[in-house]
Amino acid sequence: MPFASGSGGVDVGLTMAEKILARKSGRGEVSPGEIVEARVDVVMLHDVGTPGVQRPLRELGAEEIAPGVRCVIIPDHFVPAPTVQAAENLKLTREFARRMKLEHYYELGRGGICHQVMVEKGHVRPGDLIVAPDSHATTYGACGAFGTGLGVTDVAIALATGRLWFRVPESVRVTLEGKLAPGVSAKDVSLFLLGEFGESRLIYKSLELGGPVIDDLGLDGRLCMADMALEMGVKACLMATDGKMLGYLRRVVGGEVEPIFSDPDARYEEEYRLDLTGLEPMVSAPHSPANVKRVTEVEGIKVDQAFLGSCTNGRMEDLRLAASMLFGRRVHPEVRLLVTPASHEIYSRCLDEGLIQVFTAAGAVVTNPSCGACVGGHLGLLAGGETCISSSNRNFRGRMGSKEGQVYLASPATVVASALAGKISDPRQALGVK
Repeated sequence: MPFASGSGGVDVGLTMAEKILARKSGRGEVSPGEIVEARVDVVMLHDVGTPGVQRPLRELGAEEIAPGVRCVIIPDHFVPAPTVQAAENLKLTREFARRMKLEHYYELGRGGICHQVMVEKGHVRPGDLIVAPDSHATTYGACGAFGTGLGVTDVAIALATGRLWFRVPESVRVTLEGKLAPGVSAKDVSLFLLGEFGESRLIYKSLELGGPVIDDLGLDGRLCMADMALEMGVKACLMATDGKMLGYLRRVVGGEVEPIFSDPDARYEEEYRLDLTGLEPMVSAPHSPANVKRVTEVEGIKVDQAFLGSCTNGRMEDLRLAASMLFGRRVHPEVRLLVTPASHEIYSRCLDEGLIQVFTAAGAVVTNPSCGACVGGHLGLLAGGETCISSSNRNFRGRMGSKEGQVYLASPATVVASALAGKISDPRQALGVK
């Protein structure tokens, strides 16, 4: 069904978020600030969220998933289980999937990080309304879906009834112009935007990203940016489904998908045009993703650990770049480099392409696909006074272990360059482009 706008013959321009919420609430149009009751297409759960929805589901008297809702469960935070409590949560998650007779449950060894698996297994379609007990569900906006994180009670209501209330968010349009210089990636753009907008200026807004920079990005870069947008407080982050994205989505979905765009006369609360010509590699310094600096401002800071992975940057584009930088070289003897592919499909492709061998030959540790060091619960924890440079999305105090640890966020290229040098380094030098 095409994403038409307007009703009763009146031509009303709608943003992508407004189109989706209007369609899912059975209305011709909606306006920012309105409360609508919308039909939910997909609920994504993992090993942290599934235990939390049990009580509200029981209180709602729900013994099955509401008709029309696709429920997908992907354990990823604490796999394999590092504690007895984690094992109990995973057991509960498996039992819930069996009890609800779910078709899509991705056991350890068959899935990976939830947001990556959702996309690569075809569970995300343009125009979908997707909710999850995970804040980085904004990732799905790279595919033209309205993805958002919710508390477990709201998620349980969506599972039990298939519907949920939403306040229609104000939409903000950011057009990214120019062309990224060599050595500068989607992650650097995300960090730049965090520096521009901060953590709270876009709270509960729907952020639309477009322009030549977005057009030039592939799937991996777009997923990275939609994921990182959450750190600016957005309710959703949406990108138009152009031809490049449609070809991929049709393949993984296994059928036709309908593109979605904002209307030419869509109304935005704010619009920005930013020229990224000359943008340099960026980092977020402790202890906030919005504490953004140019990498040249923090060069030389000693690092003890480097982490390449997470739902932000554990994809093929990232890992191929890392392998090209590590080939024939060794990680600095005083640095621990952890590499975590985002999914088992990606892990298998790395094996086929010989990337795993490159990583291990360079002295890196390659882990199973999971949230891993990013979630800070069981893998790659920092001791007091240690510093990690990470391709993940958060660097809050204590996020990766000791509250006395320091985490810098950066692009995969900056992470690898720093792992090689033993200190935060400009990746353009290691890449030979400066």
